[in-house]
Amino acid sequence: MAYSDFTLEMVLEEFQLTIRETRSLIQAQPVKPTELLVAILEREMPWAIAVGSEIARYAGIIAQVLLEVREIKQQQISVFAGREFNIDPERKLNGYCDFLISLSPIQSVIQAPVVVIAEAKRGIWENGLGQCAAAMVAAQQFNQTHNLAISHIYGVVTNGSIWKFLQLTGSELAIDITEYDITPIDRILGILLAMVTTDK
Repeated sequence: MAYSDFTLEMVLEEFQLTIRETRSLIQAQPVKPTELLVAILEREMPWAIAVGSEIARYAGIIAQVLLEVREIKQQQISVFAGREFNIDPERKLNGYCDFLISLSPIQSVIQAPVVVIAEAKRGIWENGLGQCAAAMVAAQQFNQTHNLAISHIYGVVTNGSIWKFLQLTGSELAIDITEYDITPIDRILGILLAMVTTDK
């Protein structure tokens, strides 16, 4: 079993989490994108949406947005794509994550603290939420193993066009029931930047 096998219900039961649904989970000011990101999205989004595959949306939209956040943070965070994140196979916390963001600038190896888990899903939100939530639990455990007490672990489930946000605090999983459209991108960038400016 791996992250992708979890449903949201399974995560809540397996890890004894409580759930809270809310709106505007992460308060953030919009952040203006660079001209480069605007140009990339203008070119890549129509193609990625027309092709419709997770890989096209992953490469053409999601990765570009996350790399923009890394640039805004002057490369003081790391963004990992498609990496194995095997934390506790006995508790089924293993497998691949589409994207991980760490507050470490080191890009060659995943270092704590991991603060954001992002999953690219073409369609079924329920599957994405379970997978993302399980990986968030793994990130929480990973940070604790490295003696780094991070208040919040954040999660993102997106198909590139629509973005949903989660937050794990202790044993409470909060889910923003709002679906955020990628346009205007300023709002998405603001939320993502707030996630990586988290307190320790």
